[in-house]
Amino acid sequence: MNYSKRGTAERLKATSSTSKKLKTKAGVILLTICLFAVLLAGALGISAGLGVYQSIIDSAPDIKDIDVSPDGFATNIYDRDGNLLQTLVQAGSNRELRSYSDFPQDLIDAFVAIEDQRFWVHQGIDIKGIIRAGILGLQGGHFDQGASTITQQLIKNNVFNGGSESNLGDRVVRKLQEQYLALQLEQNLSKEIILEYYLNTINLGSNTLGVQAASTRYFGKDVSDLTLSECATIAAITQSPYGLNPITRPERNAERRSQVLQNMYEQGMISKEEWDEALADPVYERIQNVNTAVVESSSPYSYFVDELIRQVLSDLQTKLGYSEAQARNKLYSGGLKIISTQDPKVQAVVDEVVNNPENYKSTRDEYLDALSFTYQLTITHADGSTTNYSEGHIKQYYHNVKNNTAFQLVFETEEEIHACIDEFKAYVLETGEEGDTIWGDNLDITHQPQTSMVVMEQHTGYVAAIIGGRGPKTASLSLNRATRTTRQPGSTFKVLSAFAPALDARGATLATTYYDEPYSYYSQPISNWWGDYYGGYGSIREAIIFSSNILATRCLMETVTPELGIQYLKNFGFTTLNDENDTGLTLALGGIYNGVTNLELTAAYAAIANGGVYTEPIFYTRILDNNGKVILDNQPETHRVIKETTAWLLADAMRDETYIHRQECFTESGSHTVVSSGLDMNFGDMYAAGKSGTTTATKDIWFTGFSPYYTTTIWCGYDNSISMGDLHTGSFHRRMWREVMERIHEGKENIGNPMPSSITEASVCSLSGKLAVEGVCDSDPDGSTVITEYFAPGTVPTEYCNCHVKLTICDESGQIAGDGCPMERRYERVFRVLPEGSTRVTADSRYAVPQDFLEGNVCHIHSGGYYPDGADLWWANTHQPEPEPEPDPEPAPQEDMISE
Repeated sequence: MNYSKRGTAERLKATSSTSKKLKTKAGVILLTICLFAVLLAGALGISAGLGVYQSIIDSAPDIKDIDVSPDGFATNIYDRDGNLLQTLVQAGSNRELRSYSDFPQDLIDAFVAIEDQRFWVHQGIDIKGIIRAGILGLQGGHFDQGASTITQQLIKNNVFNGGSESNLGDRVVRKLQEQYLALQLEQNLSKEIILEYYLNTINLGSNTLGVQAASTRYFGKDVSDLTLSECATIAAITQSPYGLNPITRPERNAERRSQVLQNMYEQGMISKEEWDEALADPVYERIQNVNTAVVESSSPYSYFVDELIRQVLSDLQTKLGYSEAQARNKLYSGGLKIISTQDPKVQAVVDEVVNNPENYKSTRDEYLDALSFTYQLTITHADGSTTNYSEGHIKQYYHNVKNNTAFQLVFETEEEIHACIDEFKAYVLETGEEGDTIWGDNLDITHQPQTSMVVMEQHTGYVAAIIGGRGPKTASLSLNRATRTTRQPGSTFKVLSAFAPALDARGATLATTYYDEPYSYYSQPISNWWGDYYGGYGSIREAIIFSSNILATRCLMETVTPELGIQYLKNFGFTTLNDENDTGLTLALGGIYNGVTNLELTAAYAAIANGGVYTEPIFYTRILDNNGKVILDNQPETHRVIKETTAWLLADAMRDETYIHRQECFTESGSHTVVSSGLDMNFGDMYAAGKSGTTTATKDIWFTGFSPYYTTTIWCGYDNSISMGDLHTGSFHRRMWREVMERIHEGKENIGNPMPSSITEASVCSLSGKLAVEGVCDSDPDGSTVITEYFAPGTVPTEYCNCHVKLTICDESGQIAGDGCPMERRYERVFRVLPEGSTRVTADSRYAVPQDFLEGNVCHIHSGGYYPDGADLWWANTHQPEPEPEPDPEPAPQEDMISE
């Protein structure tokens, strides 16, 4: 029985042992399977990981296709003497390239010490750095220790747009590709080239890219002149261009700078003495001083640069085929070098003269200095909506609410302006909705009257100087009154729209005359600027000298036609004409729908100064790309507008206008002396010719003229086109024109305006413009009317004067001698013949044939007093000799310029 128990126990033990063996075996098998599975999974994971990695590498850019050189550079504009005028910078383009040899060793060492201490020995990636960063990350739980080499940073900035990924996965992909490309890049580029690209690329705060831009911005010096302390300061910025900016966060930059210097010392780049000396350097004081100077000297673009920018943007599109966006990007970040046409000496004179308050005085020695303003006001309502107001609403308030219809936005003091605005704001709030508040307002005060001036070299088209307003310029690309504002040109248009086409295409001459008397065209009356006094017969030369409205209008309507005048004006370069509205008699007087710009008026007169050839005004001569290659060689477009002889004749007449001339004009109530409109505009011995222009109520005053070197135009007026008062205000602009021209011609030789060889002279009668009759025209009751005038080929008159008549008078009766009058009682007398139908008193009517003579009345004492068949008048053209034939006239420059 005991056996039995023992056997059972043994059997149970044996069974248990067998079970354990089976379990152990099963466990081993299971463990083996698990280990295999793990190994298989690991192998598959590694294989998959390698596949993913290979896929990432395969999707990386090809090393042959990437460009790690710096991109995005500031554009520099230079005047014609090579002086820097302006730097054009947009975000991401304030960069100036420097070569590796320009960098001081301290600068190179500073960046290597703080950014990549094994740069000179690794092959693109720093394995030790990666391991160190990983260990520190595991220990501290923050993987913020950088392990990127300088080579990787260069690739990140120039290939991967600075590494701006939005999620971890993308960052991992970029990092792996970055490391892969870094290894390849180091096989293709030297360490020095990599470092050169890097130092020209990095963002160093304050909108500076690269160490040269930073050196200029923070220290006002070239990078090659940086000290050890300054090098460490710039190198300290790299980790955080905003947070370590030495201007706005000098304390944080100083901490990083200290680390840079310590690294340099520990890596054997500098001695302990150099380290201590650099730490003691008050570098941040210098940075603040430079920053103060930069801020104070920063200013908006000049008027010249404003227009140059517009011209360059236009040419990049029209000449190189850029889109508007491409042209703007090329201009502001393409690193262009633009050589402008600006003459710095001429520009300085123009700026000084136009901005001198002493030059704004009337002939009564009264200052012409007022203030106007532009204003924007935004009111926020309770519901969140807004309403905007401007200075126009202020004017309406005074006109409509205060019944002050004479109110203009012109003031004597700034205090008056602020009082006006405060009153308007109070009115808006009082009459508005409940809960209205002022969200904001903006005020810009401007001096009045305003001025613009252009100085252009007529032979090259180069704009030497330009100014688009007086007073401080507060914004770039702002209102430019010389190029972007159109104003009525007044009498400056007489030469261009009437007299030029008359001489050039209609056979008229400077001696051609029209009659100055009350004149209307289809019930539209025209009067002269000097009032209701009339000069009678006047030539084109006299019409230019005295700026006669009536003679110019008659020339346009009776000789030229408005249609032909429009054609010539367009050929003179005007782009603002309106065919429908401008084709009328006021075209001769500059009364046009849109007005003209100062620049286009200057270019038109420059064509006359240039022998009849129009040259497009340009603001730059060449544009070079960042590599010094010329991408635009700006040759101005030219074409002939008028014949050379026409240009010389017009210039000769305008030369007369610059001297003082006087003319007596008459009306029934008396006489008036008219003084030439250009007055004395001569300066020194230099040749000068020009034309004045004044619009109705003296809203615009002009003078445009030229020398052998420059064509210069000045305009003055109020921005809101109000009257500047009587004519006593109308000469200050001419004084400014003369001062500018006199100063910019100092030291220049007077080469005059040589007369074309085909121009000839002939004696004519000033009343008729025809050949003078001996014994008649030289016996005019007011003195001889025989003058010598210049003529283009084929235009010398062939007819004799018909504006004089010589009559035989009986001295006893004072009437025309009849057959019965004794010979001893007879004498001859010359009279002037008025145009048919002329009845008003003029300068000629005093000497006209008496009306009873014209009616046939003769001596009532000796000859019965009347001839039924009319008086036997001895006209001046009786027995005229045959003139010698003249050569054929020169052909007009273009066929369409002479067509009706």
